[in-house]
Amino acid sequence: MPPELIADCVHCGFCLPTCPTYSLWHEEMDSPRGRIYLMQGLVDGSIPLSDTVVEHFDRCLGCMACVTACPSGVQYDRLIEQTRDHVERNYRRGPLDRLVRAGVFAVFPHRRRLRAALLFRRLPAPGPLAALKRIAPPWSAPEWPPEHLPGDGPRVAVLAGCVASVVFGDVNSATARVLQAEGFDVHVPRAQGCCGALYAHAGRLDEGISRARGLEHALAGYDYIVTNAAGCGSHLKDHGVANVVDVSELLAEPRAERKPLPLRVAFQDSCHLRHAQGVANAPRAMLDAIPGLERLEPAEQDICCGSAGIYNIVEAGTAAELGDRKAGHVLAARPDAYASGNPGCLVQVTAALRRAGRPLPAFHPIELVDASIRGVTVDALLAGARR
Repeated sequence: MPPELIADCVHCGFCLPTCPTYSLWHEEMDSPRGRIYLMQGLVDGSIPLSDTVVEHFDRCLGCMACVTACPSGVQYDRLIEQTRDHVERNYRRGPLDRLVRAGVFAVFPHRRRLRAALLFRRLPAPGPLAALKRIAPPWSAPEWPPEHLPGDGPRVAVLAGCVASVVFGDVNSATARVLQAEGFDVHVPRAQGCCGALYAHAGRLDEGISRARGLEHALAGYDYIVTNAAGCGSHLKDHGVANVVDVSELLAEPRAERKPLPLRVAFQDSCHLRHAQGVANAPRAMLDAIPGLERLEPAEQDICCGSAGIYNIVEAGTAAELGDRKAGHVLAARPDAYASGNPGCLVQVTAALRRAGRPLPAFHPIELVDASIRGVTVDALLAGARR
């Protein structure tokens, strides 16, 4: 928690309306400004690292909407990441909390373990496992795209991800096909692991950075490292991995022909794309280039859906409330389908839509581009969609 970064905050309050937890409880300490007060207290020793203080830090989703809103350029992303690292190093969590967090990191970043764990998702889930069961998707897609799809353009490596490669392997395949259709020389190396984002967002910063460096080494030599997971892209960019781009950033000027896809799609921004990376126009342009597709904008785009790394597991009640709120806005737009550019958002919001009894076909935007390029009919697309 560098004091100079804390001092950048002038406590103006522009961050308050954009903060999901402040919007729920209107409690100063559950706003970015309030948490910065707590950080200052930890730095100068006037506030102990108590259960209450840790609870306020834990309630932060790390959505970075406050970074977009701040007129003073406060680097809240750096502050909360380092604060969480300080908490994990200096605070003793309760046994149940330690067990849940240890279980998450023993399974989620490991593809084989995650595939095995998903086999048990229909079984009863007592106590701390209830949150996992509530968000566990009813689908899986552990397919791996071809390792090389040749093209004449720049050489790109598709980041397959850990959770994404098990639950959204079909998104990776669509990403590879679209990039090849657009002329890129596409590679999806199997020798790639977790990027470390889950670790860094949960206060295990050294491990998060170490994994980012390992991935940087594994994918060295390509013109671009392409990600379709906003949280992964944000983490890698934040920690200096070169040439990382969201897939939407490479598709500003489409080359492959798009065929009509008459569909009303409620598009939700991913916080780590819109706020952390500052990428908002590119995914919209990518969708708007599809003939016949009508892009809908649900209300409260700035407010997080509640996914936020492992937040929907360790802060399940708050996450569910935010997910239900987001699902309500999506349904109010009366779409045929829902889309978001981050796997966590897709898992979170589809779970909320199922709870509401109104599941919608859910897509990553690149899947809609892929369907348009391949000439897939709307009926066929919706029939095979995740919900």
